[in-house]
Amino acid sequence: MLLITHLRPALVSMGLFTLLCGGLYPLATTGIVQGLFADKAKGSLIRDGQTVIGSRLIGQNFTQPGYLWGRLSATGPAPYNAGASSGSNYGVNNPALVTAAQGRIEALGVTGPVPVDLITASGSGLDPHISPAAAEIQVPRIASARGVTPEQVRAAIHAATEGRSFGILGEPRVNVLEVNLRLDGKIK
Repeated sequence: MLLITHLRPALVSMGLFTLLCGGLYPLATTGIVQGLFADKAKGSLIRDGQTVIGSRLIGQNFTQPGYLWGRLSATGPAPYNAGASSGSNYGVNNPALVTAAQGRIEALGVTGPVPVDLITASGSGLDPHISPAAAEIQVPRIASARGVTPEQVRAAIHAATEGRSFGILGEPRVNVLEVNLRLDGKIK
């Protein structure tokens, strides 16, 4: 009898908190988020008609000269593999970092200073954004490969550039997938 007296409050508390924390709270927060931020709650998907092309939140691998290139992704076996996301940069004392950076600079085909976000991988390996400077340095290559004016490429970049969050947090950034879809005429 004494055991039941002590055990019952513990079991009732466990059941109550399981219901609250494992059921009601997740349902309430999911409902609120889907109501207030429906697009973001569903993955910020970009569609071409009914076909999902990608997400504004996960980068894609572009290597053709007529496309804007994003940050390097060291996820494996394929770039931008969300299942293999992890820290991906070499340490500053690792010669492999210098070799990888030099290879990327050669692939970009630019002279002069190159923004660091074009020659190093991100912490997650999934970044969909690059800096405006990293986008601008690629304009001549893209314009030449597509046979368009640099101003047309810059217009697509400008349209896909986001400012600082709340006007103060972070840095301006360019969504690589959005620029490339604008250049292809798939989004306006």
